Amino acid sequence: MTELSYEATKRELVTDQGVLRYHEAGDGPPLLLLHGSGPGVTGWRNYRGVLGDFAEHFRCLILEFPGFGVSDPGDGHPMMMAVPAVTRFLDGLGLDSVNVIGNSMGGIVAANVAIAQPDRVRKLVSVGGIGRNVLAPSPGEGIKLLTEFTDNPTREGLIRWLHSMVYDPAVVTEQLIEERWELATEPQTLEIARRMYSSKAFAATQAAGKASNVTPYWAQLHKITAPTLLTWGRDDRVSPVDMAMLPMRDLPNGELHVFPNCGHWTMIEAKDAWVAAVLAFLRREEK
Repeated sequence: MTELSYEATKRELVTDQGVLRYHEAGDGPPLLLLHGSGPGVTGWRNYRGVLGDFAEHFRCLILEFPGFGVSDPGDGHPMMMAVPAVTRFLDGLGLDSVNVIGNSMGGIVAANVAIAQPDRVRKLVSVGGIGRNVLAPSPGEGIKLLTEFTDNPTREGLIRWLHSMVYDPAVVTEQLIEERWELATEPQTLEIARRMYSSKAFAATQAAGKASNVTPYWAQLHKITAPTLLTWGRDDRVSPVDMAMLPMRDLPNGELHVFPNCGHWTMIEAKDAWVAAVLAFLRREEK
């Protein structure tokens, strides 16, 4: 496996909506990696542990979404800025179509792109998050803790949230806590996070969704023509695994792989098994 550093892989793309920052490594078919949300998240932190594995087979592009403290911030809701950022990014690099891996929020963004622009997504891999709660309460425990931290950002609150993300508490190291705390409490990044996950913003989003005539993405999954692999931790307390029931019914070319003893960060907690399953899927010739 190739060892790749933060400095050696970081890149910038200037757009009409500010600078998009990303990491690039490897050669081959393009593979776009989209990160999730939450305190102190970055694309690099989500995927640094698996970048070398994928870079042996693909031209890997880890995009940093606006509003999370790495790319230029933007002035909108982080989720609403993310989908056009993907289009702007692909256009800026001259890429017509790519394989996509999306973690949590990144999976939802990828699904929205695949629905609106089906020719741009060759294959899609999600890491938790695509779908809708069927049996478990909504929002999940991890989302509630995320809202609590966003309203009142304390170190103890961050640690509680981090533990909700994983099955094995040993994953939550002091290094992880400190690097997440530093970015999560940076004033501008925290202000933007509150547009999405403060209790006030979350309630407003829920109310707007109920009042809107717009069809939610999870009700349009049948429009995704790309072969899709859903990967899920069996013990996910953020996006419970029963969320997979809806996409498994509706995705025309969907399949599901559930990893035991694993929480929301499947690519971290079940790294070796997850990489093997995803590489097999991405490299498989479709009939």
